[in-house]
Amino acid sequence: MMEPELPEGEGGGEAAEEGLIEFYGSFKEMFEFFCKNTTIHGTIRLVCSGRNRMKTAFWTLLLLASLGMLYWQFALMFSQFWAYPVVLTMSMDSEPKMFPAVTICNLDPSRFELVSEQLEQLERMAEESLTFLYGPKASARLSQLRDRNRDRDKDGAIRVQAWANLSSAGEKHSRVGFRLCNSTGGNCFYTSHPSGMDALLEWFRFHYMNVMAQLPPGLPQHQQHFQDLVYSCQYDGEPCRPRWVDHVHFHHPVFGSCYTFNSKGTDPFWAATKPGIPYGLSLILRAEQKEHLPLLSTVAGVKVMIHSHNQTPFLEHEGFHIRPGIATTIGIRQVALLPAPESPPGLFPALPQTLQVSPRNLNSNFNLMLPTF
Repeated sequence: MMEPELPEGEGGGEAAEEGLIEFYGSFKEMFEFFCKNTTIHGTIRLVCSGRNRMKTAFWTLLLLASLGMLYWQFALMFSQFWAYPVVLTMSMDSEPKMFPAVTICNLDPSRFELVSEQLEQLERMAEESLTFLYGPKASARLSQLRDRNRDRDKDGAIRVQAWANLSSAGEKHSRVGFRLCNSTGGNCFYTSHPSGMDALLEWFRFHYMNVMAQLPPGLPQHQQHFQDLVYSCQYDGEPCRPRWVDHVHFHHPVFGSCYTFNSKGTDPFWAATKPGIPYGLSLILRAEQKEHLPLLSTVAGVKVMIHSHNQTPFLEHEGFHIRPGIATTIGIRQVALLPAPESPPGLFPALPQTLQVSPRNLNSNFNLMLPTF
């Protein structure tokens, strides 16, 4: 019988066996296999297009440009990193704030009946001093003024010491000064000023305080009522409440009757919900100078100070004046300096919140209505 012939590769003939890992006989064969089977399209265009040199050159330039962009981005990133940038996060919250305390004074120190004679005597002596200092033949009368005022005393209320024109050798300009002593003539205090008017004002202020200190402690310290000073009062578009609720009164020896609005800062009525002029405090004031002491207060109008609730109004060093017959708008901005950890340690200690006040005059003249803010 004849057996059928089997094809090569089937059965145990001369078929070649393939291994698991085959090595190419040359680098050229491996390169050709890579170009035919790789999925990196850019590599094919760059290294496998030997027949098209234009395409190879184009992809070479594209690769170099990509590498340049990559290094440029790395340079930017490292430069930003080594610069140690600071990221600042700010948040703005809107919430009601308590309106600050507002102190107003009428700049009209009161004349009390118990010391009216002493005040009249003090004014006469001030007029004489002005005449002798700046009137005709002032140098000749200066010695007479010194002798007249040396021992002048009435009921032990006022003792006026000698005025002196102080001059030192080598000084081109003389200085005017005065001396204050106690009731026995001892424990004297000397002071001098470059201007005679400045010395006179300081002298008058010292003696006025001495006269006012003789009033009994229980005597009411004001004669002018609140409604005589405040013609109209509105806050947040609503009329202010009765005067004994919204303000605290005190008397200043130089600035007269003073009233502080919202002194405690705990009344919800004074909560500020919106910024702007219509939502603030609006006052129409009368600046009447009925019993004005010109040597004690040289200005007319009102004294205004805006301060914190826990702050005592020192009107001699803070605040500003508003002259009669104008409308004035006052802007307020509160600045809070927070201690650590909100700020670097030691930069801002535990300081209270401060107020920044920016007065702005509207230059509006009125015939009847006086300062508004």
